[in-house]
Amino acid sequence: MKIAVIGAGAMGLRYGILLQEAGNNVDFVEPWEQSYRSIREQGGVYVSRDHENQHLVPVNVFLPSEYHQTPDLAILFVKQMQSEEAMEACHHFIGENTYVLTNQNGIGSVDIIKKYVPDQHIIAGIALIATVLDAPGKVDFMGAKGAGHTHLANVTEKPDAFTHQVVEEFQKAGMNPTLHTNYLGTLWGKLLMNSVINTLCTLMDITMGEYVAYSGAADLTRRLIDEGYAAGLADGVRFMQSREEMAEIIYHESSEVNPLHHPSMYQDMVNNRPTEVDYINGYIVKVARKHQLKAENHEMLVDLLHLAEAAKQLKAGKD
Repeated sequence: MKIAVIGAGAMGLRYGILLQEAGNNVDFVEPWEQSYRSIREQGGVYVSRDHENQHLVPVNVFLPSEYHQTPDLAILFVKQMQSEEAMEACHHFIGENTYVLTNQNGIGSVDIIKKYVPDQHIIAGIALIATVLDAPGKVDFMGAKGAGHTHLANVTEKPDAFTHQVVEEFQKAGMNPTLHTNYLGTLWGKLLMNSVINTLCTLMDITMGEYVAYSGAADLTRRLIDEGYAAGLADGVRFMQSREEMAEIIYHESSEVNPLHHPSMYQDMVNNRPTEVDYINGYIVKVARKHQLKAENHEMLVDLLHLAEAAKQLKAGKD
């Protein structure tokens, strides 16, 4: 399969390299010029696993303006706030038969992708795979080989032959895909997890395991889940887990799967990059307001996260 990965950040690199190692023809289209230049100068991407065995993996990388091939599949893996700019820069190589897949954190990019691709060619979903970008062109795969899972869903909720081919390639790449026919339910499951783990771990400068070890974590998790469920149900979301099951997933992922992991929002914060809080907790607040509901806990977390971003920028300016 001919695949173009738009964005060579942590998750874009992991998806692309795993799919390349599984035998696919993969190109990286990188809008971030610093990352593009690092990968070109290195002759590839430095890959580690759990901070060990760093090695160089040769890859093809292009700026959007340089890329003129037509992929079977384009995987969008930039930050949510960069989706509009990335799709505008890359739409020239999206052919009439090209599918676009996104497993980004938060919700919002599908509405942007729809401007360039018909609904039947959009595959969305979520990634339960921990990955860290140590520096441009240097990535650390967290967890044992084959660890982590992906969940995919067609926006139309009608899987076709190409979607099943994508699932097959993901399986060959050790990404443990599950294909669903509940598009919004799939996305909202990860949205709720991120609204708890990403935001709180970032604000408090703690790992996922340290969060769930806190005596009040279960109550805090439940309050955030309850607000999210109320907003989602009002918006017509068919949740795939009960509130109790969602809380258990958050606990399991944090205590057993990635207890030492700092989520991606934390990585953005420490590297002075804008976070995606507006597309995670902020999205829940937006949907709640749409239905005249309150999501006060999520609203407070959005404000606190932005305050933390501003404080870090202020401190960086003084140093």
